[in-house]
Amino acid sequence: MTFLPLTSEESRTPEQRAAADRQVQLHGGRITNMKATLLSHVPSFTAYMEWYTLRDELVPYIGERAVSLFSYAISDENDCLVCSVFFRRILIDNGEDPDHPQVTETEQLLIDWGRLIVRDPAGISDEFYARLEQAFRPELRVLLLAFAGQMIATNLFNTVGRVPLDEVLYDYRKPGDERTF
Repeated sequence: MTFLPLTSEESRTPEQRAAADRQVQLHGGRITNMKATLLSHVPSFTAYMEWYTLRDELVPYIGERAVSLFSYAISDENDCLVCSVFFRRILIDNGEDPDHPQVTETEQLLIDWGRLIVRDPAGISDEFYARLEQAFRPELRVLLLAFAGQMIATNLFNTVGRVPLDEVLYDYRKPGDERTF
């Protein structure tokens, strides 16, 4: 059972409807369970939707596939059902195997970094930092890490808030995972 309230389309205030409409207009898609939950507090919704701003800035540098792989690595390592399944769907729908992707050296670096950021953020080795410095210019490293922070915040919100998995994602869960939040 969810810990946080989900707004319904019918129950939203004019401010909540305007925020939802703006989000759909700017980024397409639909109002997911996470977004419906965040809409309970519009400033929180607005803050979390900045994830899209960072994603949109990353895509020209590393590509949508790498953004999805990075996001999936963070979310999977964090065991965030909602986010990991969301990115599994993107990868699967694009013909990828999210559990065994065929990746470039840069994509593997992003996957490894995403997992390290979650698993042991204070234990990332100097050698790994040197690899990141060689692969990405300073401004891009800032953007990547800020994006990772937003991804982790989203993972935390969904997991601790017990946001239910959207039914459209059920078939994209890992085999044997029957969780719904």
